Amino acid sequence: MAQLKSSAMLTLGIESSCDETAAAVVEGPDDAGVTLVSNVVASQDDLHAQFGGIVPEVASRRHIEMIVPVVREAIERAGVGWSDLDAVAVTRGPGLIGSLVVGMAAAKGLAEARGLPLVGIHHLEGHIYSAAIGRALPLPAIALIASGGHSHLALVRDHGAYEVLGRTRDDAPGEAFDKGARLLGLPYPGGPQLAALADSYEGRVQPMPRARIPDSLDFSFSGVKTALARLVREKGLREGERARIAAAYQESIALSLAERTVQAADEVGPYPILAVGGVARNRRLRELLAERAEGAGLRVHFADPRFCTDNGAMVAAAGAYKFARRGPDDADLDCHANLPLESWSDGC
Repeated sequence: MAQLKSSAMLTLGIESSCDETAAAVVEGPDDAGVTLVSNVVASQDDLHAQFGGIVPEVASRRHIEMIVPVVREAIERAGVGWSDLDAVAVTRGPGLIGSLVVGMAAAKGLAEARGLPLVGIHHLEGHIYSAAIGRALPLPAIALIASGGHSHLALVRDHGAYEVLGRTRDDAPGEAFDKGARLLGLPYPGGPQLAALADSYEGRVQPMPRARIPDSLDFSFSGVKTALARLVREKGLREGERARIAAAYQESIALSLAERTVQAADEVGPYPILAVGGVARNRRLRELLAERAEGAGLRVHFADPRFCTDNGAMVAAAGAYKFARRGPDDADLDCHANLPLESWSDGC
């Protein structure tokens, strides 16, 4: 981790919106974004693998077990004391309500006990600020937020100033990857397994049929999922065919994301692109987005793969900017499972 500058502001970030219990400390912000000081993530993949998906009640119970040791480890790794912190940031939604409540309760308890300001962060806002770890955000920008539960195109005019331009009309891309993996008989968590299988295919890739929504920047992935289900049902999974089918399926999802994002960045701007969220780790999406952005004369900035999936560093980064520009939230801050992405900047 980076060397700590004792004169800079330190923010603790807590994330528990789904099935990762995470905490991190960042320093800043400054002209180079925020500096990561520590980052701890406790995954629940092994716990949920037996169910083939996330069980909300199981997730919230594991958060209760892990939240204190994870936060404590983040502080210890940072090499600071509680009195060195300047603020506590926490995800307040959207997400699994039982999981969100655990993180919120922990953050409020710490803030009250240590006399620290509390800052609530929207989960998608956290993903946007994952691109600010170690570098400044190139604002205004178009953010592609692609993950297991979300698919949004947002215009980020300035810090705290958001306008949602498009979103999925059905499945999120990560959800589509997971469902496709299940159809192909791949183990949980399915998305990374499908991507690895697709990347192993060396032949020509023909994408599956995909939805094209006229006069809209929205996404739709239910059609390509249905096409995959029909293909598997009618033709089965012949030996050696799974990799080709996985590659075609991945290509369709990645093309939809890349084309819509570049379209939005060109039409609304032209603006640089921020690619964030768990699906932004996908190799093929990164290739296609970089190619199409270059063809349109646009810059594209990818979040570090370490910070694409849910983590405390992104929450701490967003919290540091929000606290520096707007100050703390009230003590009655609450969490919401379906929280919309809204602006908080006074100038928006």
